[in-house]
Order: sequence, then structure tokens, then C-alpha cells
Amino acid sequence: MFEGIARYFTLNAMEGKEPGKNGKINLVPGFETYLGNYRVMKRMMAEMGVEASLLSDPTEVLDTPSDGTFRMYAGGTTQDEIKDAPNAITTFMLQPWQLDKSKKFVENTWKHEVPKLSIPMGLEWTDDFLQKVAEVTGKPVAESLTVERGRLVDMMQDSHTWLHGKKFAVYGDPDFVMGVVKFLLELGADPTHVLSHNANKRWGKAMKAVLEASPYGSSAEVHIGRDLWHMRSLCMTDKPDFLIGNSYGKFIQRDTAHKGPEFEVPLIRLGFPIFDRHHLHRATTLGYEGAMSMLTTLVNAVLEQLDRETMEMGVTDYNFDLVR
Repeated sequence: MFEGIARYFTLNAMEGKEPGKNGKINLVPGFETYLGNYRVMKRMMAEMGVEASLLSDPTEVLDTPSDGTFRMYAGGTTQDEIKDAPNAITTFMLQPWQLDKSKKFVENTWKHEVPKLSIPMGLEWTDDFLQKVAEVTGKPVAESLTVERGRLVDMMQDSHTWLHGKKFAVYGDPDFVMGVVKFLLELGADPTHVLSHNANKRWGKAMKAVLEASPYGSSAEVHIGRDLWHMRSLCMTDKPDFLIGNSYGKFIQRDTAHKGPEFEVPLIRLGFPIFDRHHLHRATTLGYEGAMSMLTTLVNAVLEQLDRETMEMGVTDYNFDLVR
């Protein structure tokens, strides 16, 4: 979709366009369904003093306030901004595995050197993204973001004892799954079944490299081109502690629970679509802020499950602790 938009507005209007002319950078989110991620990207760039064009930005359209004023199209990226995009210093692809066509168009038509980066999710890959922005623009990483990073590290230290060694099955779109798995490894958790139905063999090879670079990824299996019926079988035969993915995973939780309480695989709702819970589309998964949000979701899911398992009076409630 984005490649089509970029082609329509710029392919036949490249005369006079020159990389770096407008002093900005372009951020292409890709198939980004969390509105908080658009806002966190704009915030981080503002704190660094970096001028950036978000191509494209549906935040206000999908999150229009109810205040008595009708807005047909609120906010968003203007036509003038996309027409001016070839004049940017470069273009960052925030979900590179799903932006192959866009990357080729930007490199061949806009003549941008697209930085080679992974989705800015978790600690290390957010570091990589901000350092590359600093390198390209000459603007240092803001002190406020360094402080924010420190808060994330503190949170990871606080929660790692509960997440260490926990087994997670993860499914979804390629960039999202890779980002979640990378963050799980940073937390000392064990991804066991990693599944992406629309990933290719190159992604599978890259995913295995990420897993093999960590001692916590040694037992993981990567499944490409497989569906949730396959994931259901994996959860039935090689039970993880938790399942991470969209709303469709609730049927896997139900089916495993039907086998018996000890076989149930609780679902942690991250990804798209989430139909059966409200307002999660406003959450954040990218940057240090998104990592804090995901960490909070993950560790509290573990603690909630622990409470459920230690609630039986006189049997397991000796471990029904007030302080976790």
C-alpha cells in the first residue's frame, strides 16, 4: 500500500528532488496497528530535535476525540509531505520484513540509502534505531531518552526473576514476532514455538540467527507459512507456559484448558487484531516506552497465573503471597 502511495505522488515528479534538501528524515511505519507507536516515534524525534515525516500517520483518524465536532479526516500526513519525501536525508523502514517493495522504490527512485535496521522493539534494537537516527541527522540522542532507557533497564532487573525460564509461544506478522522474540530473549525468557504464517525463508533464517545468538533461544523452533491450527497442535504436544498473539489465540487457550487445567496455555494479547478486549489498539510496543508497556503486560500475566495456581485453600494457598 505504501509503495503505491509513494509511486503515485512521486514517481513522475522527481525533477528537482535531492536527498537531504529538506533536512528531514522519513519514518515508514509499515503495517502498524498500535496508535501509541506513532505517538512515541513523534515524541522521540521531537526530544532529539529531529524533523521527521511519518509516512503515513493514521493516529488522529483512528483516535478522533468525541467532543461534539465532526471531523471527516483528522490529522494525518498531507499530500505535500509525501511529495516532499524524496528531499529527506533518508528513509527509515520500521518494519523492514514487510516493506520490501517500499524499500526498493525508495532506494531506486528517491535515491535514499535506507539504513539496515530491525524493528525498534525492546532494548537493543531501540538503541540501534536511535543511534542510527543520531548518526544520520547529527543530532545526539536526547538525555531524556537516555533516562527513559535507564528506567527500562531498571524494570527489566526488577522483573527478570519472574520471567526467567518461562516458556512462550509467539505468533503473528514477521517484524512483530521477531521484535517480541528479541525482547523475550533480553528478559531471559525462553521462546519455544515461533510462528509466522506470512514470513519467508529469509525471515526464518534471520529469526534462527537471533535465537542462536542468545542462550535462551536454544530450544526454540521456527515455523513459517504455518497457521494457528499448527500452533494449537504445538501447544497440545509441547506445552509452553504462555501464548503471545492476537485474539484468535483465545481458541487455543480454550482447547488446551478443555484437556485439563494443567494443560491450559494462557493467552497474552499482543499483536493484531485484538477484537475481544477494549482500547489495546492505543497501546505502545515500540521504543523504550513500548518495551516498558510490554514488560508490564508480560510479567503481570505471569503473576496473575501464579495467583490462579496458588488459590486453593489449604492446598496451594501457602504460596498465595501478597507481595510478589
